[in-house]
Amino acid sequence: MKTWGILLLLLCLQAVTYAVIGESQTCPAENVGKCDDSDWEGEFFPGINKIKYEGPSSKNPLSFKWYNAEEEILGKKMKDWFRFSVAFWHTFRGTGADPFGAPTKYWPWEDGTNSLKMAKRRMRANFEFINKLGVDWWCFHDRDIAPDGETLEEANANLDEVVALAKELQMQSNKKVLWGTAQLFMHPRYMHGAATSSELGVYAYAAAQVKKALEVTHYLVGENYVFWGGREGYQSLLNTDMERELNHLARFFEAAVAYKKKIGFNGTLLIEPKPQEPTKHQYDWDAATTANFLRKYGLIGEFKLNIECNHATLSGHSCHHELETARINGLLGNIDANTGDPQVGWDTDQFLVDIQEATMIMLSVIRNGGIAPGGFNFDAKLRRESTDVEDLFIAHIIGMDTMARGLKNAATLIEDGTLAELVRKRYQSFDTEIGAQIEAGKADFDFLEKKAKEWGEPKVASAKQELAEMILQSAL
Repeated sequence: MKTWGILLLLLCLQAVTYAVIGESQTCPAENVGKCDDSDWEGEFFPGINKIKYEGPSSKNPLSFKWYNAEEEILGKKMKDWFRFSVAFWHTFRGTGADPFGAPTKYWPWEDGTNSLKMAKRRMRANFEFINKLGVDWWCFHDRDIAPDGETLEEANANLDEVVALAKELQMQSNKKVLWGTAQLFMHPRYMHGAATSSELGVYAYAAAQVKKALEVTHYLVGENYVFWGGREGYQSLLNTDMERELNHLARFFEAAVAYKKKIGFNGTLLIEPKPQEPTKHQYDWDAATTANFLRKYGLIGEFKLNIECNHATLSGHSCHHELETARINGLLGNIDANTGDPQVGWDTDQFLVDIQEATMIMLSVIRNGGIAPGGFNFDAKLRRESTDVEDLFIAHIIGMDTMARGLKNAATLIEDGTLAELVRKRYQSFDTEIGAQIEAGKADFDFLEKKAKEWGEPKVASAKQELAEMILQSAL
């Protein structure tokens, strides 16, 4: 079908949708320009009350079966282990569109525009949603919550106006920003990257955009700030000076650290690794690559990592592997709780519903002593085919319940101690005087050669992999 034909079809679909939902709107699409954000009266989610814990036997889809915010696990309340957050971009800007299809979601409060008035209405919907869901944090990109402008000055003014409302709503509801970020990947100016662009003007524009996003996050008392380099990478090394681009990226991060300190922002700076998509090869491929980058440029003490589970699998790792890599490097700062489809090779950002994976994730979080001031952000979206408003709640509920079950299972494994004892026994040959010498760096090759000759052919014990998996399954 020709491009103009597709556009015409989309316009027709939108017209039909607005005709259907218009009766329930106080400010319907045909009145755009005649009403402001205050014209939406009543609730955005009528008929949906505050989500409560009803226990595993409940058949109510709008209730928690496992997530009991006040329940204490290993000396800490569930809500404090998780610090759950709603992602504004997926929850309130997600349309159901994919590379092969048009949008499928048209929420009743939308008027078909990306105006300031509409941005404020979305912000009010966001706070009603997190209040009813019982979540204390939210996350945002600058361009998701406020419309871009013809100039940087106009974009900043738009952002200031929406953020002023967000600040007011936060104070009224006692909610907080888990993290903010700048969207440095969608606009055509960022086609070659932002901090790694070959164009000086783009580098400067990206710096100005991050400067403003840091200021806004600080104003909203955000606890973290994230860098996701969606296009910080390359398509081909034939036309890329990788070393120069990496150096530019490091200078960009150094400037961000300096500005954070200048404005008195005490939040944690986070880098979110991702291997590819949209860029063929991104410089923050995985946790290990990013840790190496930070060490090389002397930034290891200034940043932590925001690990996204779907990104982990795209890099060829499990989420647990990425979390452990971040943890043992002292870099685990936040988790984007989502997952991908093993039969789809792209970033599908699905809500995590695999209880075994949730259990493995929580083993790392418990070993880390928690992740505050980070948390669990639901960087996840409804499936394209899920189009009811209540689906927004159901998706978050199952995500929160899954993580709660994972926490309980991980606590069971830790309190039981059987798995830990299996691991201890596997390495018990190092719990000796000579093993201690090796681990202390006091055993040279001459000494070890002498011992190898003295002991002869070593005996190698079983790893007991199946037993380890049996123990894990017993906790699920």
